[in-house]
Amino acid sequence: MMDKKVAGLLNDQINKELYSAYLYLDMANFYSSKGLDGFANWYEIQAKEEQDHAMLMYKYLHNNDQDVTLEAIAKPDKEFKELMDPLTAALAHEQYVTSLINTIYDAACEAKDHRTMQFLDWFVKEQGEEEANSSGLIRKMELFGGDAKALYMLNSELAGRVYSAPSLQL
Repeated sequence: MMDKKVAGLLNDQINKELYSAYLYLDMANFYSSKGLDGFANWYEIQAKEEQDHAMLMYKYLHNNDQDVTLEAIAKPDKEFKELMDPLTAALAHEQYVTSLINTIYDAACEAKDHRTMQFLDWFVKEQGEEEANSSGLIRKMELFGGDAKALYMLNSELAGRVYSAPSLQL
């Protein structure tokens, strides 16, 4: 039987992942309003990934005979003015999500819940990739964002991103 604290943290994380999807849709909306469809595409795909993360946790809890309680999803509270704003907010948010995943992992470790620790291993790796991607976008924007032609090329690069659902086995 799954530890109640671990189950509760995973249940809370479902809401946090869905909030992340809302936040990334808000970022996509900002970039769409600026005519940067590639940046919008990047964050639309980020939103889909966050929805998938929530569903993986949802299914994991159900597969372990745990009830899931869905709570209201908060409205994103970030205001974006400059093109760099969503990028820096995304990195800060991914660092926050990493801390949440680590907290769940620590609780699973303390409860000697090896199954959940193994389940979370994928999320730990994923968060490393998410932080690296966010940092990389910031570096590219710092290098190229001030030049209209280079910004166009970066936008085109981001427009080429395609969605790929996670292949995590539950």
